[in-house]
Amino acid sequence: MSKTSLQYQVEKQGGSFAEASIPYPAPGPNEICIRTKAVALNPLDWKNRAFGVTVKSWPAVLGIDAAGAVDSVGESVKGFKPGDEILCLGGMDNQGATFQEIITIPSHQVALKPASLTFEEAASLPICYLTAATTISVGLHVPLPHLDSTGSSSLKFILVLGGSSNVGAAAIQLLRLALPSANILTTSSAEHHAHLISLGATKCFDRSAQEDTTSIKAATPGDSGVDAILDAVTAAATQPAVFTALNPKGPKIYSQAVTGQNVEVPEGVESTAIFGQQIFGTKGGMNAMPGLANLVQSGKYKLPTKVEVLGKGFDTIEQGLNKLMKGVSGTKYVVSL
Repeated sequence: MSKTSLQYQVEKQGGSFAEASIPYPAPGPNEICIRTKAVALNPLDWKNRAFGVTVKSWPAVLGIDAAGAVDSVGESVKGFKPGDEILCLGGMDNQGATFQEIITIPSHQVALKPASLTFEEAASLPICYLTAATTISVGLHVPLPHLDSTGSSSLKFILVLGGSSNVGAAAIQLLRLALPSANILTTSSAEHHAHLISLGATKCFDRSAQEDTTSIKAATPGDSGVDAILDAVTAAATQPAVFTALNPKGPKIYSQAVTGQNVEVPEGVESTAIFGQQIFGTKGGMNAMPGLANLVQSGKYKLPTKVEVLGKGFDTIEQGLNKLMKGVSGTKYVVSL
């Protein structure tokens, strides 16, 4: 019998999951095949299952975050060998999506796993870090020193909406590394404020400040307002009053991580909608994944939020996505495989 690999497929839009056997994958010249040990669950996963947001055809394999071990490498791949423990960003197709036994992805989406992290912790990191990095470097025009040591930014007051989300907590850390003297303001529920301060936030506000921005503006010189808003959770879609936090005489920049919600941006505000994969097209961006591993290894980047392991095995993924649909705060769900 020929060797096979297991995929955990969604049969149709809104359908159930089922295991399916496929021919055992082999990498292309610049690809790596990875045996998954842990996968993280993201809102995009349940949205794809329910609505097919980025699905091109069914049955579909979902999942965009994983950690595991290198199974095989393409002939042009350098720096990886079978057995290496890694973390990775999965692909957006059935060969690269992470809810399966063996995934096949380009080598630039892979990094060696820091020894200090478990597979489950490592799996929680990639897409939120990449999205945060892109909202900063592309959306706010702030160079990230671990990827691009050239360039500078004049931003002094930045408001991060949804600081306790995985993207928000990642963004706070990366902003602090990029702009050591900047004032990083953020919104979240009060229970997360101490944690966000420890990650680099200057001051935290309750989410109600997104409706009445008086307290946010009071934290800026002359109550003038912030230079830029980084929206990790598309808060402005339902709370457009948050745009009043922007300094009318400032650069008025709004960078949003795409969640599928539409935001009506006021006239005169520079707005950029961000996907995490865009980082690979920026200066130094092809080193984004090893850059993440180096930041973790050096202690400059911490787990953005608490990691909760829901269980082990493919069946746990469906249960976990149903739980994720109901909402979660300050926690990243992960499944061991």
